[in-house]
Amino acid sequence: MKIYTEKELTKAYYAISELAEMFQVNASLIRFWHKEFDKLIKPKINAKGNRLFTPKDVVNFSKIYYLVKVQGYTLEGAKKALKSKEPLLVEKENLPENATILNNSRLKEELIQRLEQLKAKIIKS
Repeated sequence: MKIYTEKELTKAYYAISELAEMFQVNASLIRFWHKEFDKLIKPKINAKGNRLFTPKDVVNFSKIYYLVKVQGYTLEGAKKALKSKEPLLVEKENLPENATILNNSRLKEELIQRLEQLKAKIIKS
């Protein structure tokens, strides 16, 4: 699965069939996620009713796909993760070639800190 960046996307608009091919999913899933994530995915709809996705929409769809299909988030979990200002922790093999990766020790510290916070929340419950 490839995580797309706006710099990689050369067209002004992408048809739903192009998105379906890029992510190897059915167009119905794209329509469904468009409705579920309507604050993030805002395609232009032409006179025929066809959705035309901007590069920003494709990047957002890429993030949703990664969270739901790769990481196993629920739709609600993905919505919460996308609303948070924290960057997505992406496996190295899923990064675009030009992406920078956090230092391994820094990444480990960040993960440990997040796990500690999660543990504290669970213990409080």
